[in-house]
Amino acid sequence: MSEISVLDLQNLRHLIGGYETSCQKMTEYAGMAQDAEVKKLFQDAADSAMKNKQELLRFL
Repeated sequence: MSEISVLDLQNLRHLIGGYETSCQKMTEYAGMAQDAEVKKLFQDAADSAMKNKQELLRFL
């Protein structure tokens, strides 16, 4: 793997943190949702954010 710049590392850290925050928030919203469709929408968003976070971590 070629060298990665400090700026790129900072950007990746920011993205990974954002995905983690999104996952936590969407999971919390899913837990509060009364409607099954809304609950599924939030849970799907949480799952997607976690998947994106894990893919970025594998990249590193």
